[in-house]
This record gives sequence, structure tokens and C-alpha cells, in this order.
Amino acid sequence: MDRMKMVQEYVDDILQSCTDKIERACRYKHLYGVSQACAMLAMKRNENVELAAIAGLLHDIYRYKLLDSTDHAHKGALLAEDILCSIGSFARDKISQAIYNHSDKADTGALFDEILKDADVLQYCLYNPLAPVAEHEKDRFMMLKEELS
Repeated sequence: MDRMKMVQEYVDDILQSCTDKIERACRYKHLYGVSQACAMLAMKRNENVELAAIAGLLHDIYRYKLLDSTDHAHKGALLAEDILCSIGSFARDKISQAIYNHSDKADTGALFDEILKDADVLQYCLYNPLAPVAEHEKDRFMMLKEELS
């Protein structure tokens, strides 16, 4: 089985534990939507597509597994490292760093980190295109619209 499939199975097990059907659907849409947006942006920006997609899939895993959003990016980076270590050889540091930094939307970091930040914003903005863009994400979303034409 390929590494992406193994991560998907792990994530699916966590998401399936949510008993609220609507909330579970929202979690699936968000994690898989961010994962796909990461893959697309990684292709466009010549970064590793598999690692970007996996970072997107795991970026909010702490929040969904432990039902705690407190410092979820930093705590989620540690959880992601544990998950990836149990699965096999990964560039865990690259994925965990992107997850660690993904909530800092106002800061610009490493190219790989920016893919996850941008994909997270893109998924929120495209989930409901008529909803207003969050104030702290407006600049990033405007740059994404320009980049993607």
C-alpha cells in the first residue's frame, strides 16, 4: 500500500469516530479539500506533491482527534510526526514544520509551509464562495486569486 493510502486510512479512522454526521462531513471536506489544494499548489510551485497532500490531510488532525483546537498547529505537528513515524519513511520534518506554522497566516515562511497556509485559506474560501473572507486571510486570498488567475 502506498504512503498516501496509509495516511488516508489513519485519518479516516479518526474522522469516522465523529458521531455527528454533519460535523463528520465538514471535517472530511476540510481535510481532503486542503489536501487536494496542497497537491495542486505543489504542482504549480514545483514542490513535492505527495508530501504537500499529506501535510494537508494531517494539518488539523490534532483538533479532530482530541477535539481540542488550543494551539492545534503546534500540537498537531507533533502528532503528525508520530503518525508518519509509525507509517514509515517520510520527510517528517518538512511536513511537521508546515503543520506547525499553518496557523500563522500573516507570516511568510518556507515555500513548502506557504503551500499549506494557502491551501487552508483556499479551501475555506471555496467551500462557500459567497461567505466573506476572514479579515486575517484577505491578503493571502487576494494573492492566491492573482497567482491562479
